[in-house]
Amino acid sequence: MFRRVGIALSLLVAAAALAQAPQQHANTAILVKTYLPGNLIAGFGGLSGLEISSDGTAFFALSDRSLLFEGQFSRTDGIITDVLVRNPWQLRDGAGQVFRGKSGDSEGLALTDSGDLLISFEGIPRLSLVPEKQPDQINLHRYPRPDTFRRMPENASLEALAVDGSGVFYTLPEDTRDDSDFPVWRFDGSDWDQPFSIPRLGSFLPVGADFGPDGMFYLLERRIALPGFASRVRRFEISGDQISTGETILESHPGEHDNLEGIALWRDDQDRIRITMVSDNNYFILQRTEFVEYMIP
Repeated sequence: MFRRVGIALSLLVAAAALAQAPQQHANTAILVKTYLPGNLIAGFGGLSGLEISSDGTAFFALSDRSLLFEGQFSRTDGIITDVLVRNPWQLRDGAGQVFRGKSGDSEGLALTDSGDLLISFEGIPRLSLVPEKQPDQINLHRYPRPDTFRRMPENASLEALAVDGSGVFYTLPEDTRDDSDFPVWRFDGSDWDQPFSIPRLGSFLPVGADFGPDGMFYLLERRIALPGFASRVRRFEISGDQISTGETILESHPGEHDNLEGIALWRDDQDRIRITMVSDNNYFILQRTEFVEYMIP
C-alpha cells in the first residue's frame, strides 16, 4: 500500500496534467467490463485482496484496514451487472484484540481448495490463517515468519499472496531496498523457503497474485504514471524450484483503470479464463472502487 499523502499528491499532479496520447499494448487478454459498485456499505473501500469462486459468482474482498468482506456478483451473459456485499468481519489478533496502526495493514488474500483463507500483512510482514469465522469478527492464527521479513522495506513488503493446487503459499514484497529482482517466498504450512525471484521489468511493482485454473502463476503489478495508474499482469510457469521468464498478457494505459491491487482467476462456462481485479481507492475522493474483468481467449 502506498503512503496516502504521496499517492494523493501524485494523483493531483496527474489530474492537472494534459492528457497524453495512449500508448498501444499488444494485450493477450481482452477487457470485458469495468464495474463501479458505488457506496455499498460503510467501510467498503481500500480493497487490496480478492478471491472468487470457481463459477465467478461469490467473492471475498480484503481491505487494508483489517476488514474482510463477502459478496456476490450478479451476471448477465457472464458480465457483471450488480454487486451485493455483506457486513464485514473485523480481523483481530489471536487474543481477540483489534489491530492498531501498521499491524492492521492487511493486503494479500488467498483461498485454498479446502476453503481455508490466508492473509498477508505489509506493515508488519507476516502471514495469518483465517480460522472459523465468528458472526462479526475473526481472530487470526499467526504463522512464524523468517527473520528476513523483519528487514523488508517499510510499506513495501508482503502485498501479493497466492496458493497453488497443493496448498503451498507464495508471497513476495512490493519492492526491495536495492532495486533488485523480487524474491518469492514459499510456505508449506510449516516451513519457509525462497526458491527463486521474479525479474523486475521497468517501474512496475507487484501488488497481487493468484494461480489460475491452468496452474499458471499470475502476477498483478502497478505503477503511477500520468494521468493515473497503469497495471500489468504477467504469468509464469512454476516447476519445483524453477520459474519461467514470464509473459505479459495485459498492460493497461495510464488512467484506464484505478489502483488495481487484488486479482483472482476463474474459468467461465465457455472454458475461457477470466481475470477479475479490484482497485484500492485509498479512501481518497479522487479515486474509486472498481471491479475490472478481462478474458483470456
